[in-house]
Amino acid sequence: MARDLRVLGTPPSVALSIARAAATSFGRPGAAAGLPDRSALLPDVRQDAERLAAYNRLTGYALRSRVPATWLHVLTFPLHAYLMAEKDFPFPLAGVVHVTNDMTLHRPVEVTDRLRIRVHADNLTPHKRGVAFDLLGEVHVDDELAWSGTSNYLALGARLDGEPAEPPFRLERPEVPASQQWRLPADLGRRYAHVSGDTNPIHLHPLTARPFGFKRPIIHGMWTYARSIAAIEPQLPEAYRARVSFTKPLSLPGRARFAVDREGDAWRYAVLNSDESKPYLLGDVAPA
Repeated sequence: MARDLRVLGTPPSVALSIARAAATSFGRPGAAAGLPDRSALLPDVRQDAERLAAYNRLTGYALRSRVPATWLHVLTFPLHAYLMAEKDFPFPLAGVVHVTNDMTLHRPVEVTDRLRIRVHADNLTPHKRGVAFDLLGEVHVDDELAWSGTSNYLALGARLDGEPAEPPFRLERPEVPASQQWRLPADLGRRYAHVSGDTNPIHLHPLTARPFGFKRPIIHGMWTYARSIAAIEPQLPEAYRARVSFTKPLSLPGRARFAVDREGDAWRYAVLNSDESKPYLLGDVAPA
């Protein structure tokens, strides 16, 4: 357990965390100071069934009482933003990119379950493009671990002495052509922000994305991830591990193609551009 445990009564606002991070972006201590020994804890979370239904509709999941693994990441994300917004966190939030995600659904979770959610940062490592670190989350139902996830982030342009670390994992694209085509409307980022709470301005509108180097808004990687898992979710076991690499931003409005291949109890999938030459995302799923 981290020395500094922040016990929160309600999920923190991501929008407020983004604003706090912007206000304290200068004077951050940098990677040499290390990661704060801090955890954020929500001890008793009631899930919002209407919000879950809206999330499922937007990402392609069936409407049912059991919740998707990616939904549990959504519930941990406000704690990610909260920890990164603290002024002693080494890096400004605006320069941080979500690179990979590795989550395990250890057992089914119902929307009526009360959850205990905890997140902390760890594994600060040099990277060829900056400095990488993990935010690790756990969701418990009563005293049982129901979900765990590791989000690997990259602080672009930051520096840390040492040899660049290998990526957490390497994923291969499926060796089959795409079987689905997706159309992503211009307002998809705003709609996903509404159900997920992730109001990062790069996802919302051309005017808010341009200061960060994007001519158009880009869709949240976690929407693309969730849409991919939703495409195979009816075939998945009750407990499974899902991994993803976010390889290229997907601009809005846009189109994407989805390819998936199954070998035994494992799946490989990719979200690709229109001619299937470049992946926006690579992923795999296997029984836990």
